[in-house]
Formats: sequence, C-alpha cells, structure tokens
Amino acid sequence: MIRGFWNQYKFRLIVPCVILVFWEIISRSGLFPSALLPPPSKVLAVWLDWVFGINGSAEVNSGAWVMDVLSSGMRVMSGYLIAVVVGVSMGVAIGWSKFIEKLLEPTIQMLRPIPPVSWIPLAIIWFGIANKPAIFLVFIGSFFPIVINAIQGVKTTDKNLIRAASMMGAKQWKLIRYVILPAALPSIFTGLRLGIGIAWALTVTAEMVAVKSGLGYVLWDSYYFLRYDLVIASMASIGLMGFLMDVLIKKVMDRMLHWQRNTSIEGMK
Repeated sequence: MIRGFWNQYKFRLIVPCVILVFWEIISRSGLFPSALLPPPSKVLAVWLDWVFGINGSAEVNSGAWVMDVLSSGMRVMSGYLIAVVVGVSMGVAIGWSKFIEKLLEPTIQMLRPIPPVSWIPLAIIWFGIANKPAIFLVFIGSFFPIVINAIQGVKTTDKNLIRAASMMGAKQWKLIRYVILPAALPSIFTGLRLGIGIAWALTVTAEMVAVKSGLGYVLWDSYYFLRYDLVIASMASIGLMGFLMDVLIKKVMDRMLHWQRNTSIEGMK
C-alpha cells in the first residue's frame, strides 16, 4: 500500500519537499529572525499541538484544530452548496433560454466584477456578527464562477446532439436532462472547482472580521499576538482543506465523466 502510494505521488511530492528543505535552511541561517520566519519544523510542532493538544505550545488553541476546521468547513459548505444549486440552475436556464439570458445576464455581468470582500460591510449590517455574513460571502464568491461556467457549458453544447434528440421526439425537459446537462458537465465541474477555492478564501476573510471561531480567526488572532508559527500553520490548514475538497470534487467529476476520459484515451491510440 505504501509502495503504491509512493509510486503514484512521488513526483508530486518533489517540489513541496524541496520548498520545505530550502525554507528550513533559510530560516536557520540567520538571514531572517526566527520569530518572523519560523522554520517548518517549528510550524509542524505547533500544528501538532493545535491538532492533538500535546504540550500547550499553541496556547489557547491547543487541541482545538478539529473544532476550528469544522467551524470553517460548515460555513464553506453552507454557502458553497447554496451557490451550486442557484448557480447551476440559473446558468442552465440562461444558457438555454434567450429570454432569461436577456433578463438576467446583464445584471450578473455587472455584479461579477465587484470584489466579494466589498460585500463585507453590507454583510455585517444585514446579518450581524455570526455565521451568516461568512455564508453570504462564500455564496457571493462561489456563485459567479459556477454560473458563468454553467452558461458556457450549455452554450457550447453540440447543436447536432440537440437536433438529433429533437428529431427523435425529445421535449424540452428531456433535452435539458439527457443532452444539455451531460454535455455541460465538464464546464460545470470547472466552475465547481474554481468556486471551492474562492469559498475557502472568503470564509477565512469573513472569520478575520465578523466571526470569532474557525481557521481564519485563529490566523488573525495569532497575528495580533506575533505567533507567526501558528499563522503559517493556519495558512497550511486552509490550503490543506481546500486541496482535499478539490480532490473530492475531482473524484466525483472523474466518476461522472468517465465517458470523457475513455474518449480521450481512445483518441490518443
């Protein structure tokens, strides 16, 4: 099992290992104060205490990592799932119907360039200091890449497939279900993968300002107390959770789009 894991991921681990070794050398060389650039070994030690509560080096955060991850993950998934349902539904509708496109797309394109963090003051005014502003920001940030990619996926569907299904008597809803949605799935999944990264970034931003728990709050609180080892551990935790969620989405994508992978392999032969 270990050998199989190593054979599969050994090349992917080269760059991270090189970065960690270089970082350790630079940190211990004296070029930077160790408090400002803690070595990976120190970051790992405080991270382990944050997770397992080994020796209290993470202070008030010792042993609280799981709860912090769950707090942030709940906000991410709540806002993200709402964005998925609304974004995919609206994207398919806009891509399929000229009337709905004229009705909704100008508004979406006008709101899309507004940075999601610009909504923080309004989110706090509307929802207060709690989970709701974070969920709202995640929804706003994730919605736009999801809806835009869904629109693109529907619009680029092979017209010959639509004509063939129509000639066989397929009505509008069957066309959408059996032709449009399967053809648009690659673009939709691209939007889902973009959206999950933005979701984590905005959850952390919201936790720095409007929430008193989660990975973002630990990061910001550690910065105030000059605990840069815990700051980096928080950053690594955020990156790890975002990576794992992206892997999960990719696994679902590979399972649902197995036909695409098989077609690509056949085309290479």
